[in-house]
Amino acid sequence: MLSGRRLDLLDPSPMDIEIEDIAHGLARVARWNGQTLGEHAFSVAQHCLVVEEIVAHVRPDVPPRWRLAALLHDAPEYVIGDMISPFKAALGVDYRTFEDRLETAIHVRFGLPARTPPEIKALIKQADRACAFFEAIQLAGFSHAEALDFFDAPPAGYSLHIDPQPASVAQARYVHRFNLLSEAAGYSGAVDVAFDTE
Repeated sequence: MLSGRRLDLLDPSPMDIEIEDIAHGLARVARWNGQTLGEHAFSVAQHCLVVEEIVAHVRPDVPPRWRLAALLHDAPEYVIGDMISPFKAALGVDYRTFEDRLETAIHVRFGLPARTPPEIKALIKQADRACAFFEAIQLAGFSHAEALDFFDAPPAGYSLHIDPQPASVAQARYVHRFNLLSEAAGYSGAVDVAFDTE
């Protein structure tokens, strides 16, 4: 990793995980395998920011630690990339086991329970699918009807205009949000970041 950490992919240690590496990687991983409209790819980092926002829209009372879990819901992709769901299914249980180990290490590193409670996992999945609905229509060429078939309707009262950002902006925004949620959740692992939206 750019931080100098060496992560054992088969047995990931929480001590080898840094938010800077996660943010850097996710800001450079494209959703939809990069098959999207616009000058910039819509990064996994930017997607995670939206998912966390939707979680808060659906459940305004959700504790900060679960909003942090939403922000980190795709964090393993900083190492393994963003594979489309049909490919994940084709790879089978071994892929899921690998992803779960990495997610557990990430959660432990940042003061979250190793396993997200099922009701919170379902809430994050709902937000994830809502974000994918908007991405499908605005970036990936789906019709409204196709997006509804694949992802269901987004939550009432929530709308989104997607503006894919350069990697450096998505990375800075991700770390900034991580710092705010970490502080609110009582985790003292905040890092310095140059927050620049230009």
